[in-house]
Amino acid sequence: MKSFNLLLLLFLMGSVANAQQQSDSDNQHMEVQKKLIPYTNPLLNVGDSRVVEEPTRELGQLEKETMRRISDVYRIHVLAIDAQIQDDLVQAEIHINDAFASIQALMDDFPEIQSNQRFAALYRSVMAEYREFYAISEPINDVEGDIFEIRDELFAEEDEWIAEGFNLPENLSFNRTEVPLVQNQHVSRHLMYYSMRRPEVMERWLERSEYYFPMMLEIFEEEGTPKELIHLSMIESGLVPTARSWASAVGLWQFIRATGAVYGLEVNWWVDERRDPVKSTRAAARHLNDLYEIWGDWHLALAGYNISPRGLKRAIRSAGNVEDYWVAFPYLPRETRGYVPGFIAATMVASNPEEFGFQRNYGGERYQYDVANVDGLMPLDKLAEAAGITTNKLKEFNPELLRWATPPGDSYPLKLPQGTKDQFLLAYQDIPKDERASEIAMHTVSSGETLGFIARRYGTSVRSLYETNEGLSNIIHPGQRLVIPIAPGSSGQLSASQPSNQQRSSSSSRSSSRSQVQAPSNTTPVSYTVKSGDTVGHIAEWYDVRAWQLRAWNGISNTIRVGQRLTVHVPNSRSSYYEQVEDLSYSKKQELERQQRSGENIFAGQLADNSSSGGTISYTVRRNETLGGIARRHSVSVAAIQRANNLSGTTIYAGQTLTIPAD
Repeated sequence: MKSFNLLLLLFLMGSVANAQQQSDSDNQHMEVQKKLIPYTNPLLNVGDSRVVEEPTRELGQLEKETMRRISDVYRIHVLAIDAQIQDDLVQAEIHINDAFASIQALMDDFPEIQSNQRFAALYRSVMAEYREFYAISEPINDVEGDIFEIRDELFAEEDEWIAEGFNLPENLSFNRTEVPLVQNQHVSRHLMYYSMRRPEVMERWLERSEYYFPMMLEIFEEEGTPKELIHLSMIESGLVPTARSWASAVGLWQFIRATGAVYGLEVNWWVDERRDPVKSTRAAARHLNDLYEIWGDWHLALAGYNISPRGLKRAIRSAGNVEDYWVAFPYLPRETRGYVPGFIAATMVASNPEEFGFQRNYGGERYQYDVANVDGLMPLDKLAEAAGITTNKLKEFNPELLRWATPPGDSYPLKLPQGTKDQFLLAYQDIPKDERASEIAMHTVSSGETLGFIARRYGTSVRSLYETNEGLSNIIHPGQRLVIPIAPGSSGQLSASQPSNQQRSSSSSRSSSRSQVQAPSNTTPVSYTVKSGDTVGHIAEWYDVRAWQLRAWNGISNTIRVGQRLTVHVPNSRSSYYEQVEDLSYSKKQELERQQRSGENIFAGQLADNSSSGGTISYTVRRNETLGGIARRHSVSVAAIQRANNLSGTTIYAGQTLTIPAD
């Protein structure tokens, strides 16, 4: 028996050994097979018929443009880091905020870039530097509001929950609408989502609509906008005025800053009128009207509200140049494919709530208010106390207010619960003078604080801290007292019910003419006539301004036409150069742009005529200045200053006299 067990054991061990050898052989075989992957490296597997060389992918014009813009932001980002290495916090702050603004401009011009991996990496790098400079330790909420999670689910195009054979409820009755409420499989999918999968979402929207829709209907009627378009606010924000998207679109109507500026919505450190229900609704009505004038079709106009003109045109070209939303549908981004069906379905449900299982009336109150003019820089807690309400309630009536006080200025139109104005004004007169804010604040430095942190807290800049605190060093100490200039407010008087930077009558609501945004100081207006192949982005680059500025100055979107006259505000000192851009060929303008980006001074010919002392000037270096900053200020290269002053490096010191050449 023992011998049998011994033989059995030996047999099993042999089997295991054979299995192991077979496994090793298989693994070796697998390793060999891995080498047969078709590499495109010409030094590997030469002549192997199994190697299939992948064709080189040619970058499209749009991809090249976005990559170039991303590259430009990285250059600014590196300059910000270099400035901090040189202890030049002023210049570092300029570069950090330039990079931040360039990121936002990219999202404004290319909304679809948010899904781009290169852009995501750039965004993380720029935001990390921003947070480090301003000592931001708390998390930044890129998104505010539940609508974005809902939209991700609604636009996901996952159909496993779809009920087959869904039909509209019988006996639906719609008032005649200007926007066609078509029914197809895409609309039905959204109807099922609202009524079957997530009915609680639609119920919340219906409840909120009782608060905001009466006001919206009144404004849309005044502006001549189809009334059913008020339902677009449901899928834009879920009717939450403080909603903010990852791309920094804000408010009930999700305006990005650039488009809001075109329609007169004021945004500064103190206020953001995109959050005001009345002002943003009027701006949305005008924007929708203008989009319809461009496209002549409401479904395309709605798509244009969600996607850039460039993206919509590209989808139409892919669809054979047929200007029809449903024909272009397969070529649109996923969100835009869900956007118009989502609006149509929301309108159908809100127009016939009972037929879809919801209540006709939820008994909610309407959005109404009184307006009382109060002084600038009035603390909100004192105003709320005078009104007999909480500070949070006061902010609900004035969601555009971003800080602890009303913005600086002569007066501010404060919204109050209806019927409380008289009581408020009596109590307001009794607020002591010493309880009102001042345009100058004193700050005592605490442990761990930096100049960037303090500047951000008060809405000012590091440069302003240096200017108002003589002898201020880069290094600050706990207990040190600093004078803090309060951030400036609006350039004009804020309105209670109209976009403050653009007042126009309802009779002109269908017109695309808009009052221009105020021009920057020390600038001269020059004209440019749009030519074939021009884009807003190109023109902005040629004149060294931002695309959003060009749109705001001329009251336009990204859509321009050949022969259209645009006004550009350029620095007085360079107006003679920019006046020549009008007559240059497209290739010459692009060549100058490339030269400028490579560091060449394209203004040298103009500046040489205006310089003194035979083409040079003397300049005394100020504290915290860098050679790069001085070069940019005088529109010359760093190398030119080094040559003129026999400098081998970039180290300079306060009080040093430099010769600045015309380069």
